[in-house]
Amino acid sequence: MTVSVSWIGALIGLALAIILILRKLNPVHSLLLGTIVGALIGGANLTQTVNIVVTGSQSVMGTVVRVLAAGVFAGVMMESGAANAIARGIVDKFGESLAILSLALATMIITAVGVFIPVAVLIVAPIALEVGSRMQISKLALLVALSGGGKAGNIISPNPNTIAAAHGFHLELSQLMVADFIPAVFGLVATVLIASLLRHHGTIATMADVAANQEQGDQQETTTLPSLGTAIVAPLLAVILLLMNPVGNVLHIGFLEKFNVDAMYILPLAGLIGMLAMHQGKQVLAYTKAGMARMTDVVLILIGAGAIGGLITTSTLPAAIVHLIKISGISGTFLAPIAGILMAAATASTSTGVILATGSFGKAILAFGTAPLAAAVMVHTGATVIDHLPQGNYFHVTANAMNMTLKERMQSVPYETAVGLTMTIVGVVMFTLF
Repeated sequence: MTVSVSWIGALIGLALAIILILRKLNPVHSLLLGTIVGALIGGANLTQTVNIVVTGSQSVMGTVVRVLAAGVFAGVMMESGAANAIARGIVDKFGESLAILSLALATMIITAVGVFIPVAVLIVAPIALEVGSRMQISKLALLVALSGGGKAGNIISPNPNTIAAAHGFHLELSQLMVADFIPAVFGLVATVLIASLLRHHGTIATMADVAANQEQGDQQETTTLPSLGTAIVAPLLAVILLLMNPVGNVLHIGFLEKFNVDAMYILPLAGLIGMLAMHQGKQVLAYTKAGMARMTDVVLILIGAGAIGGLITTSTLPAAIVHLIKISGISGTFLAPIAGILMAAATASTSTGVILATGSFGKAILAFGTAPLAAAVMVHTGATVIDHLPQGNYFHVTANAMNMTLKERMQSVPYETAVGLTMTIVGVVMFTLF
């Protein structure tokens, strides 16, 4: 029997989940509890509520499988020191005269190759503090460079947020990565410009900050890093294989058009080949185990978000939102970035924001005639605008990495928002004017 939950129940359930997350309850429990309460208030009985939770959770299993596959790749990049080697190689190549650009680009690239953005900042932070102490650059400018660069890399990476956005709108991962490239470039430019203007604003980085970072960090500097040449094998192979599908389809190259291999295969394969290139084959169990462990929280949140997404799609809320926007005269196109911005702001997480936005408002966004690729880009870039608020772990991880007080860390929030907003505006303009 078809279940139809009232829009009031769905809205109460979503609001309850967000409030509980803000109150520091485990996000998975918050999402599941919000789903159950919303379904019951919305008119579903106990059996129907169970069906809503199960059906919604099942809807994200495709994303879960791909996220777990990406865990192999991420584990190799982080545990082997490949990400660290790439970051140091970029900074050394550009030199201290282009310090802001090199730090932003380094964080962008290692995030783009599949490293989580908090981990990317942790990796580059000691390098940034060393450079900042020599060049008399403020910690505020350094953090904006790292965070902005990470945001730009995050929207073109095979990370869980990109996987969720692509799968939420039934796209190939590579399609979204390519479409997000132009907004990412604008995000990098905005980051460099803003951070450059802030180089002398706030507390200047010192060697004491470097020492504090080393004391509280978990990076093992004594470990021998792989060479830059071997470190880039895994990400380079992953990018080439992921791009073969869209390139073949656009250029109508026969053998490439038939190369329709999912990221579920490509990412683990690239990670394993990269591990062999770095002569780390004996570490396959350790690296893959570590990578899977890093994905556990993401997978659990996916299941919770799928459940509340099931509540929303079962309810009359999407139809009510479409009607409200139509009578208000606002273009329905803007629902995509607004959903991404609000959900990521509420959860202080890009990944969770994207998951909630696509699962809860995906059908409503498409109902306005927005193309799936356009919707994915606008939701994805929108989720980077205010995903760095204090209720999330990213805020505190980055504050510790840069040896900043909470007051100092808060000062960077508007500038990080400006970077995310730049990418969102570019994404909207791309798909509305062109």
